[in-house]
Amino acid sequence: MRRVICALTVLAFASPAFAADLDLDILRGSQPVGPATFTRWSGFYFGGQIGYGDANADFSGATQPLVHYSLRELTLENQDSVSTWPVLGRGGSDAVGYGGFVGYNTQWQDLVLGFEGNYTHTAFTTSAGSAPLAGGNGRIVSAGGSAYSVNLTGTGQLAITDYASLRARGGWALGNFLPYGFAGLAIGRGNYSVTTEVYGQQNSASPAYFPCSPAAPTCVGYDFSNSAAQNGALLYGFSVGGGLDWAITRNIFLRGEFEYVQFAPIANIVASIVSGRVGAGFKF
Repeated sequence: MRRVICALTVLAFASPAFAADLDLDILRGSQPVGPATFTRWSGFYFGGQIGYGDANADFSGATQPLVHYSLRELTLENQDSVSTWPVLGRGGSDAVGYGGFVGYNTQWQDLVLGFEGNYTHTAFTTSAGSAPLAGGNGRIVSAGGSAYSVNLTGTGQLAITDYASLRARGGWALGNFLPYGFAGLAIGRGNYSVTTEVYGQQNSASPAYFPCSPAAPTCVGYDFSNSAAQNGALLYGFSVGGGLDWAITRNIFLRGEFEYVQFAPIANIVASIVSGRVGAGFKF
């Protein structure tokens, strides 16, 4: 019994030192971890940019309303839908663009979210490829008991002078770099013109032949032309893309980005722009 009491007494006096030794060993083996640091991207910013882009326009539906209006009272249109025949194709244009941007970022450690307005002035001029139904007798069709020779031609042009986008941005801070993606609304301004001509002969003879003689009572010639044009037309659509901002000082950064813009049809012309640009900005 005396030995047990002595042993407990020794442990009682030794335990604080023992515990202290354990804590000391644990503390000696631990390393303090400071708070993570990130490049500050929050706040307002603005800058300038220059780039190069490619505009494409699909004119395949641009002649339809004009031809339909020209032939609206003819059985030829009602039965054979001449206005739906494709005459024009696609056109493309490359051009340099320049402009600026302004935006605001919020930041949660390495997550960066914000909004940005982006503007580009450029000079895209796209002209439609053409596959006219013309030469010889064109296309021979029947409508209302008569035969028709149909020749259909057209032209189309769209020039985009400038465009802008209002974007929502999201990025991830990696050191001094900020890779980001964006999506938003796009608006643009442009000038367009479309012309059409439908001509040929109607022959009610049986059997019908072409070309028929204008002196024959069964032979009637026809020729309808139409056009539509507007300067300063408003285009609207959406914008998506991504890029990389690089902070070279506390307040100055460089930028490289890619953007795709799709516009809604205007005068049945569907246009899009693919562009790449570089720029520099200042953040507050």
